[in-house]
Amino acid sequence: MHKILIIEDQEDVRKLIHLSLGDEQYTIYEANNGDSGLALAEQFKPDLILMDIMMPGLMNGYQICDKLKNEDDFKNTKIIFLTARAQEQDMLDGYRSGCDEYLVKPFSPIKLAEIVKSLLSGQRLQY
Repeated sequence: MHKILIIEDQEDVRKLIHLSLGDEQYTIYEANNGDSGLALAEQFKPDLILMDIMMPGLMNGYQICDKLKNEDDFKNTKIIFLTARAQEQDMLDGYRSGCDEYLVKPFSPIKLAEIVKSLLSGQRLQY
């Protein structure tokens, strides 16, 4: 069973992600800030991380993504940014930091589930 880590400071968004993905397909861990998210990533070595960019803690999502993607244990971990930051520069910064996908809030739960499934199966979705 694939392990997914959600790093998101808003509880209602974490719940929506949970509902979108379903509990039976994945083992899901949650963190409400970047610091605890990084600690959980180190502890559980998830296959995929869904995270916000702007959140409490010492590091933002870009910094966490960059840090993880530069560690051998996380080079193949898929990272999806799920954020309200919708400017083109924000997206470029996200991809430069190493994310695999970038979704803007509000997001489609169906699209999120499809992207997660495709990333974990090693296939790319065609939009």
